[in-house]
Amino acid sequence: MNQTDLSASSTSSTSRPLVAVTGADGFIGSHLTEDLVRAGYRVRAMAIYNSQGSYGWLDTVPGEVMEHVEVQLGDVRDAGSVRALMRDVQTVYHLAALIAIPYSYVAPRSYVETNITGTLNVLEAARDLGTGRVIHTSTSEVYGTARSVPIHESHPLQGQSPYSATKIGADKLAESYFLSFGLPVVTLRPFNTYGPRQSARAVIPTIISQLAAGRTEIKLGDLRPTRDFNYVADTARAFRAVGEAGPEVLGRTLNAGSGREISVGDTVKLIAQVMGKDVEVKQEDERLRPEGSEVMRLLADHRELQTLTGWQPQVTLEEGLKRTAEWFTDAGNLARYRVDQYTI
Repeated sequence: MNQTDLSASSTSSTSRPLVAVTGADGFIGSHLTEDLVRAGYRVRAMAIYNSQGSYGWLDTVPGEVMEHVEVQLGDVRDAGSVRALMRDVQTVYHLAALIAIPYSYVAPRSYVETNITGTLNVLEAARDLGTGRVIHTSTSEVYGTARSVPIHESHPLQGQSPYSATKIGADKLAESYFLSFGLPVVTLRPFNTYGPRQSARAVIPTIISQLAAGRTEIKLGDLRPTRDFNYVADTARAFRAVGEAGPEVLGRTLNAGSGREISVGDTVKLIAQVMGKDVEVKQEDERLRPEGSEVMRLLADHRELQTLTGWQPQVTLEEGLKRTAEWFTDAGNLARYRVDQYTI
């Protein structure tokens, strides 16, 4: 579907195709929800239950978008919540996961329960309900440190953290349901996504939020690892591309990345240049991963996704960093972050 001008649309929400998004309250999930609505869909969005009634980042999505969003508070670990979310939907985009790598060293069992059991609940519900397509979310972390670059989907999987190990497990469950039951599953494997609304546990918002708060000395971990950064709007389009593609994508795992490699140290310099700041970097030991767990190099080969869907990144790293910096330097947005506190 093409992007829709919501202000000019008189189409009732119920006439739109209905899709579901788990993890819709999160960083990428909220952007995907917005993208889907603007493309003409109605979204049933799962936000994790909380006593405050918060919808997470969906609370910041424009009202004209939320008119076409039905929010369901629940938990992907609960099979009943998942089944209720997916009833009568044509496609489910499964993004709900615990993703912070440092916290996976602290609470690995919670990652198994959310990332593996949660995925199992989605797959079982799709099988029972006859869901037309399941878009399962992987991560470039499953590759570990690159043995060859650019990284093709056939690259060996390496569980270098409890987080990546649980995502490998979830990926293999999704693969098994396609091979065993013919479940219409496609796995999207995004590389390092960044942009507005991202947690400060990630390196780009860590740098930008500290600079936006007026810091001239910023605290980081290892500056040597290289990453393939992809702007969040491009990642959201990649999800929709595999959701709308023909049957040739089913059973496939597809990389979504920019195809550009940059070190953390050079990323600091580029952000400082974009923001017009002078910066000094201080390495903090608590921000370092355990030896053997750090992924030193990531660079995506996204040719399969481009060939099958026509998707390709549209936002350059420089432009994406500019948009992200503008968002973080807004006082209302920056106030949501604890800049002086290390977030794991």
